[in-house]
Amino acid sequence: MKALILGAGFGTRLRPLTDKIPKVLVPISGQPLLAYHLNSLQKHGVNEVLINTHYLADKISEFIEEYAKKNPEIKIKLAYEPSLLGSAGTLLHNRDFFQNEDDFFVVYGDNLTNINYSQLLKAHAGIATIASYYEKNPSSKGIIVFDEKKKIKKFIEKPAEKDIISHQANAGIYVLNKSIFQYLANMNTDLLDFGHDVFPFLLSRNEDMRVYLMSEFLLDVGTPETYKQSQNEIKNLIF
Repeated sequence: MKALILGAGFGTRLRPLTDKIPKVLVPISGQPLLAYHLNSLQKHGVNEVLINTHYLADKISEFIEEYAKKNPEIKIKLAYEPSLLGSAGTLLHNRDFFQNEDDFFVVYGDNLTNINYSQLLKAHAGIATIASYYEKNPSSKGIIVFDEKKKIKKFIEKPAEKDIISHQANAGIYVLNKSIFQYLANMNTDLLDFGHDVFPFLLSRNEDMRVYLMSEFLLDVGTPETYKQSQNEIKNLIF
């Protein structure tokens, strides 16, 4: 099983912490955030991981070099982006990495989560399965509307107040089927994003997309407040 971890972001809201540390390496209880992702994915059968990099890429390279020495059973490849490609653009640009894979994970590296990837994969159907969680104020998120069979009917990225018709938000964790590449290859844009571009487009083509309703923990470690929260929450999490 393979996975893509998106790790190229600047982490501007966490400055000055991220002036010298990439967002995916911020320490939580003494361990880089990225280590939690790698450990968890490995626990659930992922043996090859691709991580895209951009900001402070050398720091991530140094971490992966040390991590790989201690964890030789997982293969990790880094893909440096001179210019950011967007979440889906990264996947398209690295499609060869996922050759011969029917399904694979995509994980946003700036979240702290103990999601059960095995259960997510078990729930997967169609071209894409999106993990979601309850968000009280989802205006800065992607929201998901689905039916009783958990089939997605609408996906609205960063909805206006009047368009908030669901509080189930995109958790930034997906299982994707290889058939998605036929769409990505034909979407003519330099910066391709799952929420803005790909998911609404797939729904417009009546593709089968499902939602996985998380009971597990998820926290966007993107602000000083949530970063501080992560230090407390990690003590109660079981990975």
